[in-house]
Amino acid sequence: MATALVLLCAATVIALPAQTFTTLVNFDGSNGAGPVYMALIQGTDGKLYGTTTAGGIGGYGTVFKMTRQGTLTTLHSFAMTDGSHPEGALVQATNGSFYGTASLGGVNGSGTVFEITPQGTFSTINNFNLTHGAEPLAGLVQPAQGYLYGTTQLGGAFSYGTIFKMSPQGALAMMHSFDNADDFSPEGGLIEAADGRLYGTTVNGGTGGVGTIFAITPTGDFYTLYSFDWTHGGNPLAGLVQAHDGSLYGTTAYGGTKGEGTIFSITSAGLTSLLSFSVDNGALPFAGLVQATDGNFYGTTQQGGATDYGTVFRFTPGGVLTTLHVFDSTDGTYPEGGLLQATDGDFYGTTTQGGTSSQGTVFRLSAGLSPFVKTLPTSGEVGSVVGILGTDLTGATSVTFNGASATFKVVSPTLIEAVVPTGATSGKVEVVTPAGTLSSNVGFRIP
Repeated sequence: MATALVLLCAATVIALPAQTFTTLVNFDGSNGAGPVYMALIQGTDGKLYGTTTAGGIGGYGTVFKMTRQGTLTTLHSFAMTDGSHPEGALVQATNGSFYGTASLGGVNGSGTVFEITPQGTFSTINNFNLTHGAEPLAGLVQPAQGYLYGTTQLGGAFSYGTIFKMSPQGALAMMHSFDNADDFSPEGGLIEAADGRLYGTTVNGGTGGVGTIFAITPTGDFYTLYSFDWTHGGNPLAGLVQAHDGSLYGTTAYGGTKGEGTIFSITSAGLTSLLSFSVDNGALPFAGLVQATDGNFYGTTQQGGATDYGTVFRFTPGGVLTTLHVFDSTDGTYPEGGLLQATDGDFYGTTTQGGTSSQGTVFRLSAGLSPFVKTLPTSGEVGSVVGILGTDLTGATSVTFNGASATFKVVSPTLIEAVVPTGATSGKVEVVTPAGTLSSNVGFRIP
């Protein structure tokens, strides 16, 4: 991608007086504390899964699951020897297990990759050792071919971080070592785009010294696509999202006209800065964006708003920013993780501090969006079995992949297993239920 002239687009800010906001969990140390960059994920059982960077039995962090009504179960408390202080999100692999990273601890003290089942059976499958990377802050991604891909912010050949791939059994292969000459210190996760490449960001490095956007192919060919220059954003802490229009969207934690962070999009033509945050409408978006079923983007800012404790916002592709919620410490402060839109249409997120014990919260925000379905994984070959997640799938009578009828089995009210049919092409998955037709939030990709 060639770097193009960046256009700063004006954005209208609209503050809504009220949304349906509910605090579901108050962390108190015993059940976890301080969830950081993690965004919740929805499992095939319909429950929400996540990590906390502190708390639990030893104070080194936890893995938890919870119902959407707020009943939390601690699945694992870290003990330093098996990892400590997990900061990134989990991913549910095609084998049904969840995989994640702990930023520190393990045999070498440099962090770990772990596997945990929905029932809580835990195993450390890799210990980082500086040579292959150290201190992974982000979660993992599993593209269609089955490997897990991730980043470390330190370690590697030049000590500036790595990109790696790993089998679900823990066999690790280095793909790229960052160096001070180009990009370094990736803290956000990777995404697989429609072109089959993996995209991510670094918080430092590049020609401007304040971070980059990069791409890497599954075979390891690496490209720096854009170097931030502070004016158009700086220090992206989070990963990217590919929107319905094919463009990649993201945030920078700092920089922009006010120095409080930006929202941007990038295509093959270059990067466009869409919004510069200011304290009144939110500041320091540490998390990335999620494109919801209404086509708009949703996210959080770590600070700003009327209380300076952070906000939840909506941003339209046309540049309109709407503040949906301002935190006031009783319901949490300083959200650093991203949002999840669950298949009930509502948004779920966390705050690092605040709440009744000042150790963070889990919240739900309803913006009136309808239920939908999502696939696990989001891409696959004809003949592969794909999970379809929803909230009330009992009695489903039809499943189609971009119009092609598929054979399927209703496993539970929250899960359908379907076979990608012959003749299927990339596009939306639809499920017909007694309550109506549910469409997938993103198109399913046939490689």
